Amino acid sequence: MRKLLLLLLTLITFQHQAQELQLSSGAEVSILTMGPGKALYDSFGHTAIRLEDKARGIDVIYNYGVYDFSDPNFYAKFAKGQMRYVLDRRRTEGFLRNYIEDNRWIKEQALALDQQEKQAMFIFLENNLKPENRAYNYDFFYDNCATKIPLILQDIVPEMSIDSSFVEEPQTFRTLIQQNVHWNTWGSFGMDLGIGSVVDRTAPIKDHMFLPEYVFKALEKASRGTGEEATALVASTKDLFENEPEERESNFLTSPLLVMLLLGLGLLFVTYRDSKKQGRTRAVDAVIQIFLGLVGVILLLLWFATDHYTTAYNYNLLWAFPLNLLLAFQLGKKHPKRWTKAYLKFLLLMLVLMSMHWMVGVQIFPKALIPFVIALAIRYVYLLKAVDKDLLPAVEDDGA
Repeated sequence: MRKLLLLLLTLITFQHQAQELQLSSGAEVSILTMGPGKALYDSFGHTAIRLEDKARGIDVIYNYGVYDFSDPNFYAKFAKGQMRYVLDRRRTEGFLRNYIEDNRWIKEQALALDQQEKQAMFIFLENNLKPENRAYNYDFFYDNCATKIPLILQDIVPEMSIDSSFVEEPQTFRTLIQQNVHWNTWGSFGMDLGIGSVVDRTAPIKDHMFLPEYVFKALEKASRGTGEEATALVASTKDLFENEPEERESNFLTSPLLVMLLLGLGLLFVTYRDSKKQGRTRAVDAVIQIFLGLVGVILLLLWFATDHYTTAYNYNLLWAFPLNLLLAFQLGKKHPKRWTKAYLKFLLLMLVLMSMHWMVGVQIFPKALIPFVIALAIRYVYLLKAVDKDLLPAVEDDGA
C-alpha cells in the first residue's frame, strides 16, 4: 500500500511540475507502432507516443487507447456506441513488456523536432492528462489512438505535410478493417453482419490513418515544409521488437462457413423430404423465421437505437427482416392466412435485392452466409407452392 501511495504521489508531482519542467537538449519524442495481436480487439494494432529524457529521468508512454471504466454506466454506453476512452501515461519498460509477451512487433519512429517543439509536445500531453481533459468520445474511424497522432503533430508542427503516396490504392473502410481478420472467423462474420453499407465507400486518403499501420506509413512520407527546403519529419526508424510470426489458429469445425453450410444443407434436406411427402414441416419454418426476425430486430436496434453510425443503412435486413416474426406465427399454423403467400414473394424479392446490392458493391455481406441464403431462397420457392393449398379461404381471412 505504501508503494502504491508513493507511486501515485510521484505521478501527481510529475504532472504538477510538467508545466515548469524544462526538457534537456537530449530529450526525444517518438511514435510507437505495435503490430496486431490475437484477440479481435487487438487485430488492428496500436499507436502511442514515447517521450524520453535521460537527463531528467523521464521515459514514459502516452497512450490514448485506454477504456474509461470509471465512466458511469460504462456497459450501457458501450452498447449504445458512446464509448469514453482516456489518455494514460506509464513507464515505457512496463508498456513494452506487455506487447513483447504477446509477441507483437514494435517499431519506433523518432521525430525530428526542435527543442521548442519537444517542450510544446510535453506540455500538450501533460495538459491532456489532467482529469478534466484526459477523456474523449471514442470513434473507431475518426477518433482513436491512431487518428490522434497526425492531429497532435499538425498542432505541434504546423508546416507538416504528408505525401499521399503512403496509400498505394485507396480501399473501402470495410476492406481496411478486414485486412487483419480472416473472413471465415466469427469476428469477421460479426463485423460484416453488424456494420452497414456506410463502410463500403472508398475511404479518403487521410482517413486511412484510423489504422496504426497507415499512420506509420504516413509518417515515413511526412515532411516539414515543402519543395526543396522540405525535411523529413521522422529522424530515424528502428525495430524495438521483431516478433516471431505465428499462424493464427483456425478451427474449420467451428467456423461460420461450416455452420452456415450445415444449416443450409439441413434446410435443403427438409425441403426435399417435404416435397416427397407433398407437405411442409411447420416447426422448422417457424423456428427459422423466428431466428431471422430476431436477427433483424437486433440489426434495426443497432441502426436506430445506438450512436454506432457504422451500423446504419445495413442491408443485411434484406434477408433478416423483423416482420418475419409475424410470418413465423403463420407458417407454424396448419392453415396460414392468405397474405402469407404475398409475403413469401416479398421475401424472395428481398433476396434478389440483396444479391444486386452485393454484386454492384453497395454493401458486402458475410461470405459464410452464401450457402444458407441459397437454401433459404429455395425454401421460399417451395413454400409458395406448399402453402397455397393450406391457405384459409378468403371469406375466413377478413380482418387479417
